[in-house]
Amino acid sequence: MSDTSPVRRVLRAVWNGITRVRLAMSNILFLVMLGVIYFVYIGGAQQPLPDKAALLLNMTGTVVDEKSAVNPLSAVVMQPVQSSHEVLLRDVIESIEFAAEDPAITALVMELDQLDHVGISRTQEIERALDTFRASGKPIIASGDYFSQDQYLLASYADEILLHPLGGVALEGYGAYQNYFRDALEKFSVTMHVFRVGENKGAVEPFLRNDMSPQEKQVTQRWLDDLWSQYTGRVEENRKLEKGALNDYINNYAERLRGVNGNTGLAAQQAGFVDKLMSRRESNDYLSEVVGARNDDDLYEAVEFERYVSRKRPLSLSGPEGDRVAVITASGQILPGEQPPGSIGGDSLARLIRSTADEEGVKAIVLRVNSGGGSLFASEVIRQQLHHAKAQALPLVISMGSVAASGGYYIAAEADEIWATSATVTGSIGVFAAFPTFEDLLGRLGVYTDGVGTTELAGALRVDRPLNPELVEALTSTIEYAYDSFLDIVAAGRGIPMEEMDALAQGKVWSAADARRLGLIDKVGSLGEAVESAAALAGLSDYEVEYVGLPLSPRDLLLKQLANRMGGLGLLPESSLATSLSRALAPLEAASREIEGLSDPAHLYMRCVACGQLR
Repeated sequence: MSDTSPVRRVLRAVWNGITRVRLAMSNILFLVMLGVIYFVYIGGAQQPLPDKAALLLNMTGTVVDEKSAVNPLSAVVMQPVQSSHEVLLRDVIESIEFAAEDPAITALVMELDQLDHVGISRTQEIERALDTFRASGKPIIASGDYFSQDQYLLASYADEILLHPLGGVALEGYGAYQNYFRDALEKFSVTMHVFRVGENKGAVEPFLRNDMSPQEKQVTQRWLDDLWSQYTGRVEENRKLEKGALNDYINNYAERLRGVNGNTGLAAQQAGFVDKLMSRRESNDYLSEVVGARNDDDLYEAVEFERYVSRKRPLSLSGPEGDRVAVITASGQILPGEQPPGSIGGDSLARLIRSTADEEGVKAIVLRVNSGGGSLFASEVIRQQLHHAKAQALPLVISMGSVAASGGYYIAAEADEIWATSATVTGSIGVFAAFPTFEDLLGRLGVYTDGVGTTELAGALRVDRPLNPELVEALTSTIEYAYDSFLDIVAAGRGIPMEEMDALAQGKVWSAADARRLGLIDKVGSLGEAVESAAALAGLSDYEVEYVGLPLSPRDLLLKQLANRMGGLGLLPESSLATSLSRALAPLEAASREIEGLSDPAHLYMRCVACGQLR
């Protein structure tokens, strides 16, 4: 007779069944994971590149030096959206350089309709690669339905520009406009406390005024005119137009349209901005002849640049070996602590600099700076780490992107060399403190703050109390000390006498041409040229270039590679309504970011707000 009851036998059988199912599921998941790893890194045979094709530059969204942080899982399941998509500048440049030497690539075609922003500075860096491609004897053609001003600068480098008959070229010039919040802050009973040194420190004006001050207008107009002169000069040279043709076109646009009965495409062609007006079918037939091949869909044969560069620059599971120049990117607002890519964290960037400097084989460091500044404390943490890297006899070269001002210049000032593109905006050497208090707002709600403290400064930093006069005096002294320290660092780093340094500081923003004349930068050139100079300073003739970033976890790395391999699956498409609302609320979002960015532990900032619009 069995001593096991029927109930126990049933429960044991159920439990054994559950165990077998669990083990089976674990094994299945393990095998699936192995399959994913094989697909991402080894297998999943990719479609071969065509034997004859055009390289297709079809950038979507914004061209950036460093992509912002994105949840890798979201990148896999979400449908890509133009407004949030980012393209690495390095991918664009290297794809063109690879294609110049590839006999299978017979032409370069730019389709820029989905490009939101690239900027004049990054376009100038792409120019070097386009010149290399043109030197190979292959044609460059730009084709589009409609060209924005930003798109058109890049398109002007093409040998031919094709435009849809109902399209146009939208030119308007450069402007620096921003929101001002003085009345809004008063209406919401928010008191902004601002302390500054530097007569042109425009970063604080949005909190104090409803408009731009005359001094700030004068400074901003100067560097805007310089950038616009570069834009018009380059387009007029590329398109073989008379000097002043662009300004004449813009200032007399309405009259030109009347002359062609409102036909914007014909107006652009008559002005010499485009070569041919073609429908999409006509454009495809023309490009098919130029490229010399069609695909199965009867479209001109082309390979997209991101796919192309990923094939020509395959993933390497091991890092580079031998002597190398390390390139580190510092892009975004400078904030304290650990920050994801797209922002500059004082601690995270300092840690990355330290680990890079300690790597065997790294013989020089190039820091790519694209920032309008931010937290003084975070900037100092970064500067100290760069100083430590220099103390290890590593050449340090700065490559400035579209903007490297205030805190962005602070971390660059002591480098062995500072490079900038001719469209870089820099300087803005000044310091300010800003933080809000809400005692008036709380008072309107019937909420009041009172109590006692052991000293005059006890509770002085509470946001629900008026600012203590003792604290006002202390902050004023702190600001003046910080400004003097900023001047000392720049004067020593650049070899400029202190009195001259003070005169060209004062928060003034400078174009690259003015900055070089004043001694704030050394040379004008691209990131590639800055890397070559760093290698020369290190005495290297045979070296590799290593682009260094914050390390990813194994999970995030796997998901990132899966997203790159497969693209977004579109399982969770983004709502068009959400996209439209996001764009409509952009000014409020920008204002919120400004307040959120005031996170320095001592409330001290080195920031250029106006030039930050250059991205």
